[in-house]
Amino acid sequence: MADITGDQRIQSEVLEGLAMAVNHRRWFVELALPYLGENPIEIGSGLGDYALEWAERVPRFTATEADPDRLVQLKERLADHPNIDVRQMLLPASDAAGEYSAAVSYNVLEHIEDHVGALRSMAELVRPGGRIILIVPAFMFAMSQVDIATGHIRRYTKKTMRAAMTEAGLTIEKLHYANALGLIGYYTATSIFKLAPKEGPMVKIYDSLVLPVTKAAESLVKPPFGQSVFVVAKVPG
Repeated sequence: MADITGDQRIQSEVLEGLAMAVNHRRWFVELALPYLGENPIEIGSGLGDYALEWAERVPRFTATEADPDRLVQLKERLADHPNIDVRQMLLPASDAAGEYSAAVSYNVLEHIEDHVGALRSMAELVRPGGRIILIVPAFMFAMSQVDIATGHIRRYTKKTMRAAMTEAGLTIEKLHYANALGLIGYYTATSIFKLAPKEGPMVKIYDSLVLPVTKAAESLVKPPFGQSVFVVAKVPG
């Protein structure tokens, strides 16, 4: 089992702040939707914001969390949603079942030392032909004290993500950067001004004014850089 890395209090503060970025979350929800199938599992559900939105679009959804305290909060928040199962999970996992249509994991892989082993575990959770859908932070030059405090071991490029997927035996179907303006804003805030992405006016301004423009532009032309790497890979049949 992998250790849970990073300061859990700081992680929770960042998650709570980013929960206010509704347009950002809905954009990233939409990116995964075509690949989820009817019974996906999310690795690292955090506060459950993505789980709640995805679960509205699929018959069955499984949310997971590694941190015991956050798992309790997640179960309480999702208790009134009968189509959502909640379980504790650490990657690499030893109880993979191969029963899910897809495994989706946003901003988790960068916390795991053995990220290739984690990808293989995700693949074992998914039946042949299903998808692994990931978002991870991009570019090591943007590694900040916020990344370190929240337990980030690495940030990715398309090249390093492709290498990890290939080593894990997965076939990439889609791979691109997302949120180009977000990378500029994140680097400025965290590396230059030493700020954390917590709830506040800057997050709200970015989400309401900047994010819609970025999303519209990137729907037409994929950017050469971004705050995140988005990837979809197929589990061998």
